[in-house]
Order: sequence, then C-alpha cells, then structure tokens
Amino acid sequence: MGLPDMARPAEPSSESRLTYTDGSSRTVYATDVEKPFPEGRLIVSRTDLNGIITHANDAFVEMSGWAREELIGAPHHILRHPDMPKIAFKGLWDDIAAGKKWHGYVKNLRKDGAFYWVYATAVPNIRNGVIVGYTSVRRKPSRTRINELVPVYAQWLAEEKAAS
Repeated sequence: MGLPDMARPAEPSSESRLTYTDGSSRTVYATDVEKPFPEGRLIVSRTDLNGIITHANDAFVEMSGWAREELIGAPHHILRHPDMPKIAFKGLWDDIAAGKKWHGYVKNLRKDGAFYWVYATAVPNIRNGVIVGYTSVRRKPSRTRINELVPVYAQWLAEEKAAS
C-alpha cells in the first residue's frame, strides 16, 4: 500500500523522497522540531507480517501526530524519518523474522514533520509455533546514546546515498 505525499508543514522543513522496501515511495518533510518522549509512557504497536499496523495505543497516536484511524491499516514505515538509514532497520527485520527480539534507537517522523526518538524493542508474535505478526514497545531513549548514534546514522545514510 503506497502512502500519499506528506503535506508541507508550516515550520521550515527539508523535503525528501523516500523509497520503502515494498517499492512504494513518497515525499516527506522534516523540521528541526523535536517532540520529547513523555515521561513514564510506553508506545505500543502491533503489525501483521507485512508491517501493516493493526494496533496503536494512545501514546503512539499522540506521539506520531496521526489519528488512530490513519495509523491502523498503514505500513509502519509511515514513521520513517529521512535521517534514518535503511541499514538501521535490516537487523530489526532479520531478527524478528527469525523469531528473535530486537532492540534499537529510532528517529521517527511525525505527521507534522517534527520528530521524536525512541528506544524500541520489537518481538515476533508467535501462535502455535508460527510468527503471526510483530509487537513493538518504545520507551524514552538515552540522550547520550542518541548523541553517539546521530553521526553513525549520518555516515550510514551518506554511504547508502553514495552507493545508489
């Protein structure tokens, strides 16, 4: 399912064209506005095997800026920020498809172009020995670790762009 291009936000923003693993692409706009992760909250979502959102808790709806009705049925990459290199997600998909737990830091894009960082844990949902979907729980990330990862992600992104 392809996503429509984002609306240009009122804040100054940079425009990017993102292409996703399903072959779809869209134009997104990212601002320099960071929405802080709320204290004491957890963001929880579930997806089917194709990464289509099937559940979004209230914290997910609030932090993403999307209405629940817009999130349910949308691909989880609706949140992909243009600063996130594709390789950062490879380990996630490799691990959860193999039935393993994954942890990582992710910069997410809000509907309004702002962003928020999370420390994510993703696990496969296994029923009768078969993976039927995935659950992701996100919590407040370490600012120190974010500061360490920003240049790493920027380098990976530059390498991806140079290779394409």
